[in-house]
Amino acid sequence: MKKTNLNIKEHFVNTKSAIKGTLTTKKAKIGSYSMLMSAIVLGIIIAINVFVTYLPTKFTQFDISAAKLYSLTSSSKAVVGNIDKDVTIYWICQSGQESTVIEKLLNVYDSLSDKLTVVKKNPDTYPTFASEYTDEKVTNNSLIVVSGDKSRYISYESMYKTDASSYYTTGSASQSFDGESLITTAVDYVVSEDLPQVYILTGHSEKDMSETMKSALEKGNMETKEFSLLKEDNIPEDADAILINSPVSDISEEELTILEKYVDNGGHIVVLSGVEQDSDLTNFKALLNYVGATMNDGIVVDINRDNYAFEYPYFLLPTLNSSEITNALIDEKSNVIMPISAGLSITNSNTAYTVSSLLDSSSESYSKAAGYKLTTYEKEDGDTDGPFSLAISAENAEGGTLIWIASDYLLDDQYNSYSSGANSDFFMNSLAWKMTDNEALSIRSKSLDYNYLTINATTATMIKVILIGVIPLGYLLYGIEEVVRRRKVIVE
Repeated sequence: MKKTNLNIKEHFVNTKSAIKGTLTTKKAKIGSYSMLMSAIVLGIIIAINVFVTYLPTKFTQFDISAAKLYSLTSSSKAVVGNIDKDVTIYWICQSGQESTVIEKLLNVYDSLSDKLTVVKKNPDTYPTFASEYTDEKVTNNSLIVVSGDKSRYISYESMYKTDASSYYTTGSASQSFDGESLITTAVDYVVSEDLPQVYILTGHSEKDMSETMKSALEKGNMETKEFSLLKEDNIPEDADAILINSPVSDISEEELTILEKYVDNGGHIVVLSGVEQDSDLTNFKALLNYVGATMNDGIVVDINRDNYAFEYPYFLLPTLNSSEITNALIDEKSNVIMPISAGLSITNSNTAYTVSSLLDSSSESYSKAAGYKLTTYEKEDGDTDGPFSLAISAENAEGGTLIWIASDYLLDDQYNSYSSGANSDFFMNSLAWKMTDNEALSIRSKSLDYNYLTINATTATMIKVILIGVIPLGYLLYGIEEVVRRRKVIVE
């Protein structure tokens, strides 16, 4: 019995020595070192991941989309970064129906200001929530921007625009994303206490506002009111600008005097008025003469192929002159289309005003005296040689301004679509000039058109061979060589 106990003890000692010997070998030391390093690296990776999850999305997500859909302009950052009221953007969306574009864009807005919060509302859980703010049918991924008792609804469909103007020439329509502009202007609207007041002159059979004009004014956060100088003796005191939209009948001399006095004292007037059609607007055009410009009779025809659109030399593509109104359009290489335009000439007859041309026809243009009754585009006796100004700006030392755009059709929906929105941008830049420094006005929609990469069949085959054959085979050979090399190291 005693001998048996001694054998067990001896076996235990031998086993312990064997284990100790095994752990002290070179192979065991290498394995232990590898395990320790793996644990340290794994711990570092876990710590980095935990740290990154607490960082703002602006440090963890990067916009690599071609249209920069998730990157905000400096104008948006300025508007949102300077808000001093609490703003909530309600994201109306059913679970599982979230738009990736909207989600990422809202994350960027959420990171810009502590005053702005994004809250997701599932209509299945809150079926009556959206009806508190809008009567419209609300679809998934629509937004409601709220601050205090002011709110603005942004439908998902309104954030995507389709321009079919080039369909008949290219066979395709272009798409753009207008989400940033709509969200930023909505934020600016709900936090602003005093919105610009634009008074629209009536009483002279003025043209109704097109949908393009209504949309542009709303997007610019400008409140509009109609007024008639036949019923009032002065321009309303809270008017930030007067808009005169294509009158058909003339104004009286008393109305002319009120408008001249208004602009002399620092007021802002924007006029859309071009070729007369069976009407006499003598007093009305006297307002243009007052600041130092005149309107020529007839329709401007420009035979320079670079200065008209489609096949009609009276659909003018004017040259944009550098100014605070046009510089943004020039930078973006946008084309303003001026359909059926009158020609303006700058006389500088009033030294109190500085008059500048915003849009010019070419030196090959002339004004067809026949006007709407023209029967040929050829120059005839009685026609006036160009070039002409097609839109002018005038300003005085008191800060008063007059913008005169010599086409009644600038903001027709069709022509605005042909210009890809450049016409409405030109109009809004003119209206906002000297009146407001609203940063949101300068935000344009982002094109979603794709740029396709076209390659021939030989190149495509070569790429397939490289991606499917060469690269995987290279990795396989590298792996075999690495395994063989490590086994040699262990044996040694």
